[in-house]
Amino acid sequence: MSLAQMHYASAAPGDQEAEGRFTAVGPGVSGALLAEIEPLLRHGLPEGVAERPTDGELRSLPQPFTYAVLADGGRLVARSAAVRETGGGPGVRFHAHAVHVPPGVPLPDDRMAVEAWRSPHWVAATPGGPVPDPLSLPPGPAAVSEGLDDFAVSRGPWLAAVLADLRRASGVEPAGGGPVVLVERQCADVARWLGLASATLPRAYAERLTFTTYTRRPGSSTLRVVGVRPEDAEAARGAGLRVHLCAGPSPAVGGAGDVWAVTAARVWRSRSPELFDVASELPGEPFAAGPLAVTALCAGITLGPDERSAAACWAADRPYALDAQRAGRLVEALTSPAVDDRTGAEFDAVGRLFGALESRCPASVTAPLAAMLVTEAVRGGNGSVELPHRDAFTGPEGAAVAERLGPEILNELGGGAAGTRPVARTVQLLRVARLLGVDTAELLPEVVACLASALPAETVGCGEPVDGSGREGPSGGAGADPGGPPDFAPALLELLDEQFEVRTALLGALDRLAPDDPGAVARFLERVALPFTGTQALPHLRMCAEAPGAMAAQGGDRAAVWRRVLRSAGLSPFAEPLVLRTAVGLVWEDRAPSVEEARMLLEAATSDAHRAAGTWARLVDAALGASAAEPSAAGSPADGPAADEAAALAHDLLCGFPEEIGGRERAGLLLLDLARELRTGAPDPGWTETVRALCARAEPVGPALRERAHTALVERLLAPDRPGAELYAFVHADDAELVAAYDRAARTETVRARLRTQPAYAADCFTVWTAHPHAGTAWPPVAAALLAEVLRPAVRAMSAEEVAEVEATVGRTGSSGRAGAFRAWNRSSALGRLGRRIAGRVRRG
Repeated sequence: MSLAQMHYASAAPGDQEAEGRFTAVGPGVSGALLAEIEPLLRHGLPEGVAERPTDGELRSLPQPFTYAVLADGGRLVARSAAVRETGGGPGVRFHAHAVHVPPGVPLPDDRMAVEAWRSPHWVAATPGGPVPDPLSLPPGPAAVSEGLDDFAVSRGPWLAAVLADLRRASGVEPAGGGPVVLVERQCADVARWLGLASATLPRAYAERLTFTTYTRRPGSSTLRVVGVRPEDAEAARGAGLRVHLCAGPSPAVGGAGDVWAVTAARVWRSRSPELFDVASELPGEPFAAGPLAVTALCAGITLGPDERSAAACWAADRPYALDAQRAGRLVEALTSPAVDDRTGAEFDAVGRLFGALESRCPASVTAPLAAMLVTEAVRGGNGSVELPHRDAFTGPEGAAVAERLGPEILNELGGGAAGTRPVARTVQLLRVARLLGVDTAELLPEVVACLASALPAETVGCGEPVDGSGREGPSGGAGADPGGPPDFAPALLELLDEQFEVRTALLGALDRLAPDDPGAVARFLERVALPFTGTQALPHLRMCAEAPGAMAAQGGDRAAVWRRVLRSAGLSPFAEPLVLRTAVGLVWEDRAPSVEEARMLLEAATSDAHRAAGTWARLVDAALGASAAEPSAAGSPADGPAADEAAALAHDLLCGFPEEIGGRERAGLLLLDLARELRTGAPDPGWTETVRALCARAEPVGPALRERAHTALVERLLAPDRPGAELYAFVHADDAELVAAYDRAARTETVRARLRTQPAYAADCFTVWTAHPHAGTAWPPVAAALLAEVLRPAVRAMSAEEVAEVEATVGRTGSSGRAGAFRAWNRSSALGRLGRRIAGRVRRG
């Protein structure tokens, strides 16, 4: 069919009265369609055009080539050329020659629009009669494809970035942000970019790329690709458009993140555009990098690590898509000795490819992949490499690899850096050694011992709060949320499944280490489920595995958790005392037991068992760290059932472990025991000096323990039956801290009530508080304050008969002079009251 052609002449620059106009319009083109087409044919001349350009200057002006999709689905293909003003006048204008393609009608010979760029039938003047259709091209390759290889090589630094943007612009819905801007000095070079796109993109995508090879208004263009000259590039950048300055310095990077575009650029630079058609026959989504990368590698084109990874991943997912010859070429390219920039991701992809091809191709094809994987595992330290099976090497290939890598494996396993070698590295080396048949029996005990020590230490992220409140589980660590398995877990489990001797040795080594840090081992077992269900006893590992479940089931009842964990060992603490240490470490990992729990532990085994397990130290911590549960009669927290139980526990520990407990711990326990005797028995004489000496030896002594001892001492000194010698020693010791404790105890309600109701006790306190007026500096002011602030209110509350009894008791126990002193002290109090009453009456009168 014949396509309608149009001719349009633009207004001359600077001519304000003239307007652009269609000078010829073919049949079937409506006025509405012309109104839509006209803005697409207007072009502005570059700045600096001479008023009367020479023929050479006129030919060097832009010749825009435009392809647009119209609102009705039709398409417009047009070429414009700069021409002189008609009539010989000064000035230059554009003449546009356009072809309208109706909706649903393909271009002649099913050509791409860009192929008509250099058609010989475009004219630069309105013809007087019909002209040939410029879209009807001669048979064979269009002129636009000529020299594309050379052009692609010359634009190598920009290729990937431009192709990536053209791919995004060719979607069903164009990428937002306006057109892609290609900056070139010549319109022909912009057309060549579009020729590259038409040869690279799938046909449906290439046809969606509307474009013009020249415009001065890129920001207002509705086309998907526009070309501008260098002088207009800054305006395009200012409009926020994607600008590729292909006429300037080479960019630093291009096409980053778009593996398809990078691969396509390498194909073009290798002058192999025919590979795009070959790749299009392989299965895969449009713009998937895998098919193109596989095709390029099989053709001998050098690719980067990302492109090689894409090829390996695609082939691993679709091994059926490759015949034996192509699979061999791909393997040869991936394993080439000339490649020295492989990444971890590439090795992972190659591992997947090996697994996919292993059952489909002969060993001679896959052996290079296997050799590359094990070599990377040994020399590259890549712990994530998926190792092949033992039968991957079935001939000289395996022997050659073993001969090359065996000494390196043995040297590293037996080296002095075993203690710092990561778990994943040790596991990988052991697995590769078995794969290659390398004998490691002589090194195995030392290697397994180091591996067992590293496993709990490298299992990080444990001991975090369970509920986000800052509180941990009952054990303070072993019961906390363990998180996910560590990265080395899958390889470790495969190692234990593959090598029975390693599993036996490793489980035994872990069981021997568990008593020293059972919480860490328990957290490790919670994240890595080791297979220890065989015939090995492994009591400590079984306890560590049982602990998390016991804590979840028993909640905060640590005693119940301890009994359940101990039972899981399958051994009695009498037969194997170390199970005591493991159980205590699991349940009370970062804290001391309570006094009740310590009593339970002490009664659960003999002192010999606790001595062998070292758990007696936890019992000492429980006694020294106990806090009072009830206030004492003196109002301090140093008495009550908790204090009594702690003191009783201290007494038992001193009897049970006389040789083990020493230093400040022994002094602290003796303080607790002395406090018990001061309250319930008859301690040896010299109470004050004993308390002071034990506190000094127990430094740094806890405030609760110090207060407990001081309170027990002063409460006994305030008792009516205290020995006078002990009170004398206390007063003359001049210990300000002890005197302050005495003062606090004397002011409690218990002592005040006794003073008000027991005249004999009041008489005794008067005698004591007035008997040592010159005993140091601490006692006299405290005694005077107690007389005035504690005893005087008590005496005021007594009846006359009770006061007389106090006076008589003071005289009997002291002397007539002391009785007179009491009368004088009491009279001064009465006179003071009387004087205050008289003064009050005078004021009221």
